[in-house]
Amino acid sequence: MNQIEIYQNEEGALELPVALKGDTAWLSQAQMILLFGRDKSVISRHIRNIFKEGELEREAVVAKYATTAEDGKTYQVDHYNLDVIISVGYRVKSQQGVRFRQWATKTLKQHLIQGYTINQQRFERNSQELEQALKLINNALKNPEINKDTSKGLAEIVSRYTQTFLWLQRYDEGLLDEPVGKSGGQLISTTDAMQALNTLKAQLIAKGEATSLFAQPRGDGLDSLLGNLEQTVFGEPAYPTIESKAAHLLYFVVKNHPFSDGNKRSGAFLFVDFLYRNHHLYADNGEPVINDTGLAALTLLVAESAPDQKETIIRLIMNMLARS
Repeated sequence: MNQIEIYQNEEGALELPVALKGDTAWLSQAQMILLFGRDKSVISRHIRNIFKEGELEREAVVAKYATTAEDGKTYQVDHYNLDVIISVGYRVKSQQGVRFRQWATKTLKQHLIQGYTINQQRFERNSQELEQALKLINNALKNPEINKDTSKGLAEIVSRYTQTFLWLQRYDEGLLDEPVGKSGGQLISTTDAMQALNTLKAQLIAKGEATSLFAQPRGDGLDSLLGNLEQTVFGEPAYPTIESKAAHLLYFVVKNHPFSDGNKRSGAFLFVDFLYRNHHLYADNGEPVINDTGLAALTLLVAESAPDQKETIIRLIMNMLARS
């Protein structure tokens, strides 16, 4: 479920949790009662008349979606698409109905004249989150671990991210909204992860770049971390895409410190390994979704980020990985 601003009234923006599927929005009858400020019998009558008069075909505009009721149980409830919502909005007699019609008429006129519609609230939110992301990068630049190559990686992130923001904003899309992404993503087992890390560890020790503490597990931290990435919410994957799994894998390894030493390097290694195993290391044009310097910079950004910046950093990583 996502948040969508239906219209803005005198008291502020009314927001409703709606299902966004099939290029349209869906509301239940209960949500339309809230939206238009009329009781169930009125909304039901308008919906019946819409179908009775042949304005819309029921089969094309009604779908059942699982809804959790106040008793905690989940029910299959009829939801009506945007065509029905608008039609009811133009039929209902209430102050909220009037405001909805004023909003709809104004928005349609703006779209016809200017060719686009701006969601001011989303624009301001995205601007604030972009500013927060840039502050993260600015703070990272002050870190003594920064070298010339990592600085270049940070500059690349700034360039790519701001360009993406400005491009998507033209279409009133939120840059920091999660990209659609690619469904799935097979996570490595704890045993295989430790085997791969131990191979890396031997190579680093041979070069004098690590000690025996590198990638040494701290309790069952790694196993719990990987298990959390496989969890579900109401039967659906909590991290449903390759991008979301990869972003959280890097974040959790770096921030949760499942190893005695080398958490940043281990996190970056498992991050790339996951992308490679899931055939997501390269974009459709053959270019890597992230290069070595970009990876170093991104890992450092995660390490430097504050806990309340988690959502910003996660979305930043996901957008960097979204393949075009």
